[in-house]
Amino acid sequence: MDNRYLLSLDGGGVRELASVTFLAKLEKALGKPLYEQFDFFMGTSAGAITAMALSAARMSGEDLLEFWSEKNLEKMANASLWDSRLGLMQTNPKYDGEGKKEVFKKYFGNLKLGDARGGLAVMSYDIEQRKPLLLTSYNNANISLIDAGNATSAAPIYYPTAQVGNRYLIDGGIVANNPVLHGYAEIKKLYPDSNIKILSVGTGLNKRPLRGKASQKWGLIGWLMHDLFGLMLESSLDHEIAEEIIGKDYVRVNSPLGKINRRLDDNNKKNLENIRKMGESWWEDFGASAVNLMK
Repeated sequence: MDNRYLLSLDGGGVRELASVTFLAKLEKALGKPLYEQFDFFMGTSAGAITAMALSAARMSGEDLLEFWSEKNLEKMANASLWDSRLGLMQTNPKYDGEGKKEVFKKYFGNLKLGDARGGLAVMSYDIEQRKPLLLTSYNNANISLIDAGNATSAAPIYYPTAQVGNRYLIDGGIVANNPVLHGYAEIKKLYPDSNIKILSVGTGLNKRPLRGKASQKWGLIGWLMHDLFGLMLESSLDHEIAEEIIGKDYVRVNSPLGKINRRLDDNNKKNLENIRKMGESWWEDFGASAVNLMK
């Protein structure tokens, strides 16, 4: 039975820098472009953008680091539309999304999902149909990477809902921030008789405990102030099921956030440096396992 390889990438905003730091080191160790190493690329939100950058734009590890540079992250989180005095009482998204589209246009140009090498699936959510939506290289070949990237990363509160054709889409992290099981189901459709090996890369886990007794009195604002969106993103269930189903042919790369700010858009130099260091520590902890998986 032949082996087929799936790369699954979580969402996580600016923390994607840790993922690409790890991936750049992996590519260097393997001595071969990552877009040639994997048969299928699956991603949610920031992870989906990296998946598209690898599979369709054929970016190298160094290219990924440039894409997720401080300069580009600053542009994606262009001037906030919020009045700091109002905080969570704002009635509009925090960013207009135009800076994010500029970055996509620069790096993706006219590329479409159908330009992917191997299979590619991007997780989003259709708010009118009220169901997850996978945008794929084989069912949605004519959708541009710009539109797909805008849709999968349209995180509620942060960015406006994205319109793709006649659909209105938001960040896929609403349903599957870790899309590994969706990726496994998709690659099995394409290669039903192959042995599937999976590398799944996270973006860090917020393990800061919340105050249980105080939470009994929280309403909408209280929960938003205490990272309601983060709680939705960080279920470990997908990882645990994948580990049970796939066993030794599955490697998960992730860790607690430690000193890293849980906010998805904190792009200050110190926070980005801590994120980069997390990616480097992942290489020390998981690099050998990832290399062995690819053999």
